[in-house]
Amino acid sequence: MTLLKIVQNVESAHLKMQNKNIKIFIIAGEVSGDVLGGRIMQQMPNVQFVGIGGENMQAAGLKTIFPVSDLAVMGLIEVLGHARTLTRRINQTVDKIIAEKPDVVLTIDAPGFAKSVIKKLRNSAKGRELIKSGMRFHHVVAPQVWAWRPGRAKKYAQIFDKLYAFFDFELPYFTKHGLDTVAVGHPIANGLIGAKPVRQKPDDDKIISLIPGSRMSEVKRLLPIMRDVMDMLCRNGYTGYKFVIPVVETTADFIKNEIQKWRFKPELVFAKDRYNLFKKTYIAIAASGTVTAELAMLHIPTIVVYKMNPVTTWIVRQIIHIKWVSLVNILLKRTVFPEMLGADATAENIVDEFQQLTIPSNRKKMTDALKSADQLWLKQDTDAAQLIATGITDSVK
Repeated sequence: MTLLKIVQNVESAHLKMQNKNIKIFIIAGEVSGDVLGGRIMQQMPNVQFVGIGGENMQAAGLKTIFPVSDLAVMGLIEVLGHARTLTRRINQTVDKIIAEKPDVVLTIDAPGFAKSVIKKLRNSAKGRELIKSGMRFHHVVAPQVWAWRPGRAKKYAQIFDKLYAFFDFELPYFTKHGLDTVAVGHPIANGLIGAKPVRQKPDDDKIISLIPGSRMSEVKRLLPIMRDVMDMLCRNGYTGYKFVIPVVETTADFIKNEIQKWRFKPELVFAKDRYNLFKKTYIAIAASGTVTAELAMLHIPTIVVYKMNPVTTWIVRQIIHIKWVSLVNILLKRTVFPEMLGADATAENIVDEFQQLTIPSNRKKMTDALKSADQLWLKQDTDAAQLIATGITDSVK
């Protein structure tokens, strides 16, 4: 055995001894957070985890206290419609945290729910006792205060003890308010940057990935548009295409039932297999969100679509300070992925963009731009989940 291997084994054993008595209450409110939560848990094998998560965190050993789908709500009107359920889940979560007495409450994205839970804990007598005894609050995914409502940064500093942001440019917004904030890079970048796409053979079907999102509200709005896109392409002679929808646990049954009514039926795959799908994808039509970052890292030509309740859309347009919603566009400060948002999210507009992306020169222009963004996703060689796990461990030594 080499000296390096001996040192690594000693360090690993020491870390396990440090971690064996740590208890973390972990909360992820949607699919992207669940994926990262599962990776963080894998980096801390001897830590006791309790909390709320989906299939990835459950596969890592978490027994969720209620279905994560109860938190997958986005938009002002949609949240109001689920207010009673959310209030009940907030109270249930607070009670469980008090009963479990964790060392750290780790929340991943889902900022509305996370802040509500922690505020309630900080304002309760039992919660204050736990804080005095050393319980800390860590949050992953900095809110995009550079895009809208910058005042949220100060509120985060009042609620959380540590924040894990993805990018260096986000740090000053929070550190100026005294919040311990570290940049860890985008958590999915290490596994995707440099991943090679699957080369298509001349007789292969060209795969079109239709990605309507992970929240039921967005799926209900976007799935009909994607159906119409598929119909238009199939009726207008676009042969040799294979349409595939990756489905998540929160919406799988709904999508399965809906496509039974479609004239042309796409294939469904589980979201856990989406990277294999994306590597073979010719063009993706995707809901705005984390999935567009994944597609950008894999250099997949993509059209971004999104629709919200009209009232929510109007409110967002009054307060947002950026031109784009896709992170790759924001990072590169130009339109790489075309964005069909709100009233522009029509089948006709999407098909027009689709036709442009079948032109080889346009595809090359887009993929070259996506490659130029590779260095912007990564913080360093260390995996983001590992950096977060280390930050948590160090905070409870």
